[in-house]
Amino acid sequence: MTPGAAAGGRAPLGLIAGGGQLPLEILADLKARGEPVLTIAIKGETEPALAAQADYELGWGQIGQLFKALHAAGCDRVILIGGITRRPDFTSILGDLGTMRRLPTIVKAMVGGDDSLLTRVIRIFEGENLQVVGVAEVAPGLLASGGVISGGALDVGSSEDMHLAYQAVRRLGELDIGQAAVAVGGRVIALEGAEGTDAMLQRCADLRANGRVRAKGAFGVLVKAAKPGQDLRVDLPAIGPRTIDLARAAGLAGIAVEAGRSLIAGRAATLAAARASGLFVYGLARPQEAEEQA
Repeated sequence: MTPGAAAGGRAPLGLIAGGGQLPLEILADLKARGEPVLTIAIKGETEPALAAQADYELGWGQIGQLFKALHAAGCDRVILIGGITRRPDFTSILGDLGTMRRLPTIVKAMVGGDDSLLTRVIRIFEGENLQVVGVAEVAPGLLASGGVISGGALDVGSSEDMHLAYQAVRRLGELDIGQAAVAVGGRVIALEGAEGTDAMLQRCADLRANGRVRAKGAFGVLVKAAKPGQDLRVDLPAIGPRTIDLARAAGLAGIAVEAGRSLIAGRAATLAAARASGLFVYGLARPQEAEEQA
């Protein structure tokens, strides 16, 4: 049987896994429900625990082999999940004629910001008659719910900081820059750039340590949200146990994520860490959703 091929004639879902725990969680969810899946690990990005059980482990210079494997297994849908820490390196394309043939299209996709890159990557897959699907279609239970997810009700200060940081994230996203911001005491103190959320939170801890941000006790909120107009099939904002640790080290009171459009990786461990740290986790509704619920 072809690796990942389905019994009973169902076409397997192609799971193309980047870094982090989310690909592992989605794979486990699919397997628990008996869904056929072909797993392809990205060399140098995928967690070792997933790479060890993947049907294939391919580098960026093996795009031809990637599509060959998907088509051979009968896949008609794929999900692209997990972090990519660096832009693709195609120096190893020699010998993979499929990559060389597609190289002009691939190089063109590399131009622009993150959103334009992801949109063009999706078009490459669609050009191969493969439908790109998102977490909402494959494992909706992994998406963040609305309202208090962990901790108690928000006080007035935290609520104001949360909404201010959310507005900052929306403006940031309009420029296709980042998905996160931190507000403390009615002031935005950090915006996420190319360095990512973890490094941004470390900057927040430094600001507090050197006295640039003065707040007694846990104060301030990290907000993560999808960019306006973002294709929700790829690159959803996510938090995990390390986010909790870094938010605590930065002296924050809590974290808010956009409900239905964000992921909580390692949910049990993440929420346990939040409870142990005294941080709240909140699912923030988009403005139009809030109006509909009012």
